[in-house]
Amino acid sequence: MHDIRAIRETPAQFDAALARRGAAPMSEAILSLDEARRAAILAAETAQAAQNAASKQVGAAKAAGDDAEFERLRALVAEKKAEVAAMQAEAGRLDTELRDMLMLIPNALLDEVPDGVDETQNVEVRKWGTPRAHDFKPLEHYQLPAVGAGMDFETAAKLSGARFVVLKGGVARVHRALAQFMLDLHGEEHGLTENLTPVLVRPEAMLGTGQLPKFAEDSYETTNGWWLIPTAEVTLTNFVAGAVLEESALPIRMCAHTNCFRSEAGSAGKDTAGMLRQHQFEKVEMVTICHPAEAIAEHERMVKCAEAVLERLNLPYRRIVLCAGDMGFGSQKTYDLEVWLPGQNTYREISSVSTCGPFQARRMNARFKPRDGGKPEFVATLNGSGLAVGRCLIAVLENGQEADGSVTLPAALHPYLGGKTRLVDGKLV
Repeated sequence: MHDIRAIRETPAQFDAALARRGAAPMSEAILSLDEARRAAILAAETAQAAQNAASKQVGAAKAAGDDAEFERLRALVAEKKAEVAAMQAEAGRLDTELRDMLMLIPNALLDEVPDGVDETQNVEVRKWGTPRAHDFKPLEHYQLPAVGAGMDFETAAKLSGARFVVLKGGVARVHRALAQFMLDLHGEEHGLTENLTPVLVRPEAMLGTGQLPKFAEDSYETTNGWWLIPTAEVTLTNFVAGAVLEESALPIRMCAHTNCFRSEAGSAGKDTAGMLRQHQFEKVEMVTICHPAEAIAEHERMVKCAEAVLERLNLPYRRIVLCAGDMGFGSQKTYDLEVWLPGQNTYREISSVSTCGPFQARRMNARFKPRDGGKPEFVATLNGSGLAVGRCLIAVLENGQEADGSVTLPAALHPYLGGKTRLVDGKLV
């Protein structure tokens, strides 16, 4: 959420930031509402002061035995009380209206984010690895003989409908091994604290990280008002909601492996084959809470953590920086990692790592006390996939496929697979 004081001080800069995202200027409407809100608060406070003064006079009149004055003042206090309540209610209504307006406005982008209107104008930063040259036509993951019956879409459709999958046998074990490998790497080498969090959260948690109110249709709400998380970013980031931390406690670096749920609203017809785009999937999420001055460096560190997973698995990838028109709602800057999928003959997203500055912290009121004193300040929050487990499984299967229909599995996974090195007809050998 944006700081109303910053909008008051630099309205033109605020509108220019919105323009980079292709949004219309909003400072005039926001400041008009803010002025009405502040006037209502001042009127309520003035009326409250008059009520308090009259209340003191009531006591004095009673003590003096002046019954007529006592009754007059008592009626005046009752009148002021009703007036104050009405004014406070109006001030509260305007305050809520302003907050709701600010909640719908995306984060301001860092200056270094490239201009552009959509994903075609994202900028490649680097590539790692060379896609393998196959002497046969590579297949997509769901077509591989090695997968066999280990990727069951028919049973999943019977149970749940489209965009679900049942993994079986060796395929399920490789999927599990990938998640364990990611958690161990992040915990033992990258210094992230592993967590196991709920996947059902209250609406205020979704509000804090920006999924609500604007993107409600992208997620699932239960009948009793809980929401299924689209990513553990929601739970991990909200660990500090409402907290005032010591600066010495920063940075806080965490990860979690969870099921994630997305309605995929507006994606009809996209990636319907295989398990590339599912309603339920697993992800290892990384979150950092840090001092705002350290957020840029932390962003670079986090994307390297995600890249390390791909490099250990020997999966070619590229890093891109998203342009202004392709940025997520809460992000100041985002790197996407795209892994090479030979079956599609293209790179596909497998991780998105974003720095949000104090945007989410202001929504959830997460602050820290500076070491040198002074008022508490908002923390900075960052999040990133480290990685999407299902998409990583797809990449491992497609990049490891052999001419005989088997899949050679990355050496980094062998310890998690009981020393097995290949997948043949859905079984580990």
